[in-house]
Amino acid sequence: MELTGADMVVQCLKDEGVKYIFGYPGGAALHIYDALYKQDDVRHILVRHEQGAAHAADGYARVTGEVGVMLVTSGPGVTNAVTGLATAYMDSIPMVMISGQVPTHLIGDDAFQEVDALGVTRPCVKHNFLVRDIRDLAMTIKKAFYIANSGRPGPVVVDIPKDVTAEKTEYIYPRSISLRSYNPTIRGHRGQIKKAANLLLRAKRPIIYSGGGVSIAYAEDELRELVRLLQYPCTNTLMGLGCYPNNDPLFLGMLGMHGTYEANMAMHDCDVMLAVGARFDDRITGDLSKFSPHSQKIHIDIDPSSIGKNVNVAIPIVGDAKSVLADLVKAVKKENRSPDQIYLKRWWSQIESWRSIDSLAYNRESDKIKPQFVLEKLYEVTKGKAFITSDVGQHQMWAAQFYRFDEPRRWVNSGGLGTMGFGLPAAMGVRFAYPESEVVCVTGEASIIMCIQELSTCKQYDLPIKIVNLNNRYMGMVRQWQEFFYDRRYSHSYMDALPDFVALAKSFGHHGVRIENPSDVEDALIDAMSRKDQLVFLDFITDQQENVYPMIAAGAGHNDMHLRSDGDPSELEKRELA
Repeated sequence: MELTGADMVVQCLKDEGVKYIFGYPGGAALHIYDALYKQDDVRHILVRHEQGAAHAADGYARVTGEVGVMLVTSGPGVTNAVTGLATAYMDSIPMVMISGQVPTHLIGDDAFQEVDALGVTRPCVKHNFLVRDIRDLAMTIKKAFYIANSGRPGPVVVDIPKDVTAEKTEYIYPRSISLRSYNPTIRGHRGQIKKAANLLLRAKRPIIYSGGGVSIAYAEDELRELVRLLQYPCTNTLMGLGCYPNNDPLFLGMLGMHGTYEANMAMHDCDVMLAVGARFDDRITGDLSKFSPHSQKIHIDIDPSSIGKNVNVAIPIVGDAKSVLADLVKAVKKENRSPDQIYLKRWWSQIESWRSIDSLAYNRESDKIKPQFVLEKLYEVTKGKAFITSDVGQHQMWAAQFYRFDEPRRWVNSGGLGTMGFGLPAAMGVRFAYPESEVVCVTGEASIIMCIQELSTCKQYDLPIKIVNLNNRYMGMVRQWQEFFYDRRYSHSYMDALPDFVALAKSFGHHGVRIENPSDVEDALIDAMSRKDQLVFLDFITDQQENVYPMIAAGAGHNDMHLRSDGDPSELEKRELA
C-alpha cells in the first residue's frame, strides 16, 4: 500500500507494537501529529516539555524492557530532549526519538527552528539517522528499533525532514533485519567461562558484584542461582539494586561512594571479584589506584569496550549477562567440587565483623524529620512493592539505602548522568506501563522544580503518582560537599524563594500535604497511598543538617570510609576534588 511519510511513521510504530509515544508538537512534526490523530492504536502522551518526554519514555523502557518512544519537533524540540537522551545513553536504556526536521531543501540554510540534530545528539546516542528519501524511511525506523534494543541498549534518533513526511511511496516494513557491521555477541566464550568457574571455586575471599546490566538482561534468576550455589557474598551497584534480594543474608548492601561499610570493605579485601553488567565507574571504584588491590577480576559485559576500560581484568567474558551467567552456573556445577569451606567460613566471619558496624545508623530520637525515617516508613507502608523513581542528590542515596529493594526494575533513577528533574516524568512513564501499581517519586525541593510542569501532564491523564519531597531547603548533596570540603562556604546551595508546594500541587488539581513532625510521617504516607485515584504531593520538612553516610571522599579507597561516628565532618582530611 502507498502511504505518506507521516502515515508510514505511525504504521511502523504499530508494526513494532508500540503502545505509547511521549511527545510535544511543533511545525516540522505536524504531518506526523496529523497521522497520529487519525488512529487509536498508538496513544500519544502530551508532556509539557521535551525533557519530560525523554524521561517518561526512559522510565517506561526501564520497567518494561521495551523501547521507549518519543516524538519532538525540530530545533528547540531536539535540543530540549538532549538531556533525556544523555540520561538514557549513560544508563543503557533502549529509546527511539523521532524528530521533525526542516524541509530537505532548507537543511544547512539556518532555517527557522533548524538545528543539526545528528551533530547535536551524536555524542549521547547509540546511533542516529537523517532520512532524506521517503523510500528509506521504513527500513530506517526498523534499524532504529533493532539497534536501540539489542546488544548494549541505548537511544537512537531518527530525524525526518517535513517534506519527507508529506511525500508518498509504497509501504513495506521488514519483519527482521541484519546489519553486517553490527553483530552483538550474546553467548560467552566457553573457554573463558570455564576459566572463570575454576577461578571462582579457588577463591579464598570472593565477592560477586552486579550492576544495571543484570537488570537490563533480565538475568536476576541466574545471578541468584550462582550466588546461592557458591554461598558467596553479593553486592549491587546503585543501578543493580533489586537484582539480588536486599533481605537475603548473602547480600552486603549497595557498594560505592555511599555504600555500606561491609560491601566496600569486602570489595577492597577480596581476592577474586566477579563483576557482571557493571562498568567500574568512579562512584563505585573511588581512586582506581587503591581499588581492590589484591583481587583477580572476572568481568562479564555485553559491551566489549567496557571491559578493561577502567580496571585490568584477569578473565574478560563478552556476552549477554543472562546467557553467560546461565553457562557459568553450568560450568561451576560441572567442576563437581565446592569452594574451600575453611577459607569461606573465615571470610564470612570477617564480613560479619564489618557488618556489626551499623554504617547506616542515624539519630532516631530527633524531634526533626529524618529523611532516612521517611524512606523506612515508605518501605513499610508500601510493603516494598512500589515502583520508586528518584531525582538526584541526597534523597536518591537515602532511597537506595533505606528502601529495601528485593526485585529488579522497581528502582528507577538516573545513575550515570545524575539528572535532576528525572523523577517525576520517569514516574509518569512507569505509571503508564503499570497502571495498577503504586508509583512513588522520591525527590528533593531543588530537583522537583526542574520538571514541575509535568504535574499538568499528570492531571490530564489522571496519573495518581505519589511524590515524596524531602525538603531541607538546600541542594542537599552540594551543601554536604561544601560542608566537608569547602569549610562550610555554602555558595548558592541554599534554596531561597521556594514555592508553597502544597498550594502549588493544589493549583494543578492535585492533593498536597505538608508534614513537619516525625509523629505524622507514617499517617501521612498511609493516607497518601489510600488515595488510589489522586496524585498526592507530600512535602516533608526534613532536618537541614542531615548528611548521607557512609561516604568515601574523593581520592580515598574503599577501606577509607567516613562513618557518622567518626566525629565532626569538618575534621575530614581535605582532599583535592577530582
